[in-house]
Amino acid sequence: MPLQHFTADSEPTEIVEALSRDGGAIIDSLVDPSVMDQARAELEPFIEATPPGSDEFSGHTTKRTGALIARSTTCRDLVMNPMVRGTAGELLAHATSYQLHLTQVIAIGPGSEPQLIHRDQWAFDFFPFPKGYEVQCNTIWAMTDFTEENGATRIVRGSTQLDDRLKFSLEDTEPAEMTKGSVLMYTGSVYHGGGANRSDQTRYGVNITYNVSWLRQEENQYLSVPHDVAATLPIDLLRLMGYAKGAYALGYIDDVRDPIEAVRPGAGKGAGLGELDDTIERVELRDAQLPE
Repeated sequence: MPLQHFTADSEPTEIVEALSRDGGAIIDSLVDPSVMDQARAELEPFIEATPPGSDEFSGHTTKRTGALIARSTTCRDLVMNPMVRGTAGELLAHATSYQLHLTQVIAIGPGSEPQLIHRDQWAFDFFPFPKGYEVQCNTIWAMTDFTEENGATRIVRGSTQLDDRLKFSLEDTEPAEMTKGSVLMYTGSVYHGGGANRSDQTRYGVNITYNVSWLRQEENQYLSVPHDVAATLPIDLLRLMGYAKGAYALGYIDDVRDPIEAVRPGAGKGAGLGELDDTIERVELRDAQLPE
């Protein structure tokens, strides 16, 4: 059975149910294809200047262009998309908060070989997270149509509950085929990888991922987005980028101040470590929901 497809008016709870079961789900036509064309136009100079990968995992004919918040106003809207945010918030609700993990255009060129099947959460030093405890909610927006021929992301459906360090063959995976403007959502624990591009066209996808705020971000948003650009951004986006406390006593600046004061003086919630009673209540609720 292929990955489940949803419409743009589906409920985030439905999508999270599919993510928990299969590890991935596709929301068809979440934005108009022209939105993806606009994002590509904004990013084209940066994509052109990006060198290809330096090893087999990153892809010798694949480009990975980041810093999308700083470089594309359209991608800022993708990051803040209500459907995606609602789904990410539901999937990661066991944590105090979640944050933007990385932003990246992945351009898989013709002749690219299939990527090693992996889990994205291995980026956290290969830490063995408990099965069922998700630390990431990931998206790949189709900037071009995704087909099996041009390198659509391949998913080992239902692999979220499997052990770490497993190896899979191409036959174990299925391609996440979708049209431009659609988005693949997948968890940090699902086994997946970029497909081989056997076409004569480059496959473009916008990879935007979120993680629980007590883990380090893969893309350093504070340095990827220059201070003068950050100072112009909406507060909600800044907080998602990491200018917020990640949990009780986590992420403050200097004299226990709200970190958003670093870019938007006066916009903070005041000094202090956080709300300890609320934190304890959330932790107790999370622990009660963890699988035994």
